[in-house]
Amino acid sequence: MAIIKALGLASLLTLATSVTHAEDLATHTFQNIVDSNGTISLPADARESWVHLGSWVVNEAGAPGAGFHDVYTQPEAAQTYRESGEFADGTVLIKEIRSILSGDKTTGPALWAGEPQVWFVMVRDRQNRFDGPHWGEGWGWALYKADNPTRNVSESFEATCKGCHTPAQQTNWVFIEGYPTLK
Repeated sequence: MAIIKALGLASLLTLATSVTHAEDLATHTFQNIVDSNGTISLPADARESWVHLGSWVVNEAGAPGAGFHDVYTQPEAAQTYRESGEFADGTVLIKEIRSILSGDKTTGPALWAGEPQVWFVMVRDRQNRFDGPHWGEGWGWALYKADNPTRNVSESFEATCKGCHTPAQQTNWVFIEGYPTLK
């Protein structure tokens, strides 16, 4: 009986912790990733400590976004999406685009990710906190190149991001079909 009570308490604590984490997501994001002026920073630890949502490969060299795409979010953002089907306020999505390498392996011709080229960052802002050129449709938008991952080189949401994301407008501007972790 004591073991059952302990397991019940552990489950309750886990649930309470996950709810607290989801509620703290926006606070953390808007204190540590987005400053008071709406400037978005590229989180340095995403590949190591965030959830990998899925990968895409745009294999045509001349296509916009050509490369191997890995997409990451905070663990509590992924959990909240799975529970509600919505991106919580403060959710950060990072798409890391890497070069494509290839070669023959014992299993046949293979493709794999090379060095990072760019990072696209989206920040969910359900409260529309910011009004600048990098904020639109309930998201903040940023683009960083590998040669300077501290400088947002996006011209604006309208000029740099919207054109590619318009086909995903019905899914809140995110191509969720490529993210099996959210299902």
